Amino acid sequence: MSKLLTDCLFCKIIKREIPSHRLIETEYSYAFLDIFPLSKGHSLVIPKYHAEFLHQLPNENLSDILPVTKRVADAVIAATGETQYNILQNNGERAHQLIKHVHFHVIPKPVSGETSNNMGLIIEWPSSKASEEELVNIAKKISEKL
Repeated sequence: MSKLLTDCLFCKIIKREIPSHRLIETEYSYAFLDIFPLSKGHSLVIPKYHAEFLHQLPNENLSDILPVTKRVADAVIAATGETQYNILQNNGERAHQLIKHVHFHVIPKPVSGETSNNMGLIIEWPSSKASEEELVNIAKKISEKL
């Protein structure tokens, strides 16, 4: 199943209206290098179906995109020599999604060089301890929806 929009940057890349450095392409997915990389080898994997949010993708696209992402990660490791990386997928503007088309980032985390701590994905994780009651309540609500 394919659904592409005329005004979406990633849909235009899939349709070859905008050039990209293609890495791999399947019936359901397309992978290419990010032109604004956080580190060498930073890649994007996108479905060949326009959806803004992951939960909106058809199952056939979902079943293809993660194996393709794994293959890209394997290739990035082999090509860059970096063995640690982040797989990032954001859903919505508040979640830092800039392009409104589902996409997975494969971002190598360099370990060598004086700037390696400033390369790749940098995360601040402002977590807080949840109470047992909060965990029980939200687990119940989510489980009921599955």
